[in-house]
Amino acid sequence: MESKINLLNEKIALAQLGGGEKRIAKQHEKKKLTARERVNYLLDEGSFEEIGMLVTHRTTDFGMEKEIYYGDGVITGYGTINGRLVYVFAQDFTVFGGALSETHAEKICKVMDMALKVGAPMIGLNDSGGARIQEGVRSLGGYADIFFRNVQSSGVIPQISAILGPCAGGAVYSPAMTDFTMMVEGNSYMFVTGPNVVKTVTNEEVSSEELGGALTHATKSGVAHITSPNGVACLDDIKKLLGYLPQNNRETTPKLPFELGDEIRPQLNNIVPDNANKPYDMHEVITGLIDEDSFFEIHKEYAENIIVGFARMAGRSVGIVANNPMFLAGCLDVKSSIKAARFTRFCDAFNIPLLVLVDVPGFLPGTDQEWNGIIVHGAKLLYALSEATVPRVTVITRKAYGGAYDVMNSKHIGADMNFAWPSAEIAVMGAKGASEIIFKKEISEAADPEAKLLEKEAEYADLFANPYTAAQRGFVDEVILPQDTRKKLIKAFSMLENKVVERPQRKHGNIPL
Repeated sequence: MESKINLLNEKIALAQLGGGEKRIAKQHEKKKLTARERVNYLLDEGSFEEIGMLVTHRTTDFGMEKEIYYGDGVITGYGTINGRLVYVFAQDFTVFGGALSETHAEKICKVMDMALKVGAPMIGLNDSGGARIQEGVRSLGGYADIFFRNVQSSGVIPQISAILGPCAGGAVYSPAMTDFTMMVEGNSYMFVTGPNVVKTVTNEEVSSEELGGALTHATKSGVAHITSPNGVACLDDIKKLLGYLPQNNRETTPKLPFELGDEIRPQLNNIVPDNANKPYDMHEVITGLIDEDSFFEIHKEYAENIIVGFARMAGRSVGIVANNPMFLAGCLDVKSSIKAARFTRFCDAFNIPLLVLVDVPGFLPGTDQEWNGIIVHGAKLLYALSEATVPRVTVITRKAYGGAYDVMNSKHIGADMNFAWPSAEIAVMGAKGASEIIFKKEISEAADPEAKLLEKEAEYADLFANPYTAAQRGFVDEVILPQDTRKKLIKAFSMLENKVVERPQRKHGNIPL
């Protein structure tokens, strides 16, 4: 028996060594952790249980039978993060550059299946050169098997992808179908076709970092939801993100202990400027409404005219969607509509209540927006909020103009509670533009057209540039003092906690993709 135990221990030692000490050293030279180090750091100490440690590839072509590594380039298993069960895979760049083989894919699929059956989050730590070309179509089939499981798990369990090195070709589509994609600045990249192919086909000279680095995907494409300065910080961000999420779509996020106090926030009275055309940072409003230091922003550097992220309200996890007047005056455009719609759908899928903060002068005008489909993309946000059945509360801080008023979680599309500050302006458009249209003839015939325009502008503002007409109609439930907003929101979300909505029976809707 002793010899058999020794044999097992030898195999375990080889598996834990991955591609060998030299390749591990190279990984460390790049300031990157190994796959096993990442898993051990991410999960609670001593909680990881590995599955498939002794799996090897089955390829005999191109001399591959002489290169056998236990685990076949990916570590898979389960453990806990802050005591909560998660499943994880971590690609091992020290083994064939983390390239995906048939057996490598089978290991990933096995833990994905288990995560779905049990109802626990699935975390993928990606660091791979792509498909293992020695296996041809078998490797491609492995990717497709993973993609299929991503789709089956979507909206059932949270799926998080961390890009901790290269992720190219077909490999990018699995992270793209997960809920959150996280990247490391300066040390990770994603693209369908690399710089060499781009140069051959389009004659463009571009580096891997420019083409698909973390900054590119955080600011230009929106592929990256969160970027981190290094691999360890990325793993820390995964832990933090999970704290706002439930285990699956049948559960809610655990409520943190919280003792209610005064909850009045006088600083909120002084954020919105008296001048309706002067910008302010909606982050200041968010800070005044939520539990201290609880905001975790998503897509922070992408489409900055809208803010999305998670926070806590009296210990409860909520999702926040907020126009930000600091950028493009808070207008809705193509990118911000897509960003907010996707976040809204995630929150709705996983029972996370939504808080919508509104200061929107309308949709961004221009040929660029129209030609790039603002109609269909703006409709995505309208569709997502109309479809959402989680508790939905709106606060209008200032402007709510035109169709954007409807889109931003208005009462008409099913919002549960709608509050407005005294500074709110709910109208078809701003007073100046409206006056120029309504009183065009009167202004043009006046002895002093400019003075007449100002007079009519003030007249229109008195009638419509306020929250009271909407309140009289019941489109706003209550006009409140800014300082009372947090207290009102806590009560509203508590009241809506057991909300149930019966939807029409259908296979699925047809969101304007």
